[in-house]
Amino acid sequence: MSETLVLAAILIPSLIIAIVFHEVAHGWTALALGDPTAKERKRLSFNPIRHVDPVGTLLVPGALALMGGPIFGWAKPVPVLKNRLNNPRFGMMAVAAAGPGMNLLLAAAGAILFGLVIGTMSLSAGGASEWLVTGFQYFIVINIFLALFNLLPIPPFDGSHILEGLLPRSLARHFAKLQQVGMLLLIGLIAITWVFPDSGIIENVVLPPVEWLQQKYMALALAVAGN
Repeated sequence: MSETLVLAAILIPSLIIAIVFHEVAHGWTALALGDPTAKERKRLSFNPIRHVDPVGTLLVPGALALMGGPIFGWAKPVPVLKNRLNNPRFGMMAVAAAGPGMNLLLAAAGAILFGLVIGTMSLSAGGASEWLVTGFQYFIVINIFLALFNLLPIPPFDGSHILEGLLPRSLARHFAKLQQVGMLLLIGLIAITWVFPDSGIIENVVLPPVEWLQQKYMALALAVAGN
C-alpha cells in the first residue's frame, strides 16, 4: 500500500506539470501570434486549478494506472480563437505544435536534471534513491508520451490541427468538420483501448517512438552525468 501511495505521489504531480505546461504553451503561443483570448480568460496561469479537468486529469489517468495501461490525460483546453490570430492557418499549426513541443522540452529538462543528480549523488539500490530514479524516469516518459499522443492526427488532438494546416485548403475545410465530433472520437478511442486491451492500438502506434525517444533522453542524462 505504501508503495502505491509513493507511486501516486510521483505520477500525479508529474502528470499535472506535464498537462498544465502543455496548455499554457498553447496560450502563450496564441498570444504571441495575435490571439489574447487565453490571457483575457485568465488561462495563462500555472495554477493547476485553472486547467484541471476532473475526467481527463484525474479519472482517466487514475483508471489507466489501476489497469496497468499507458497513462495519459488532458486538461481543459486553453481557448484559442482562430480568427483572432494574425495568420490563422499558420497560427493554428504553431499553437497546436507548442503543447507537444513544451512536453519534449520538459522531458529534456528532466533528463538534464536527472543527469546532474546521478552525477553528484551516490544512488544506492532501494529506499529514497530508487524512488528518485523512478520519479525522474516517470516524469520523462509521461512528457514524451503526452507529446507524441497529442501529435496523432486525430481530432481533437494537436496533430489534427497541424495536419489541417498542411492539407490543401479544399481538403482542410472538410477535415475541419471532424473537429466538431472530436470528443466523440476521443471517447471512442479510449473505449476501444478499455474493451479490447489486447488490440495493441496504443502499444503499436505510440509506444515504439516513445521508447525510442526515452532511450535518447536517458542517453542525454548519462552524458550530463559524465557516464
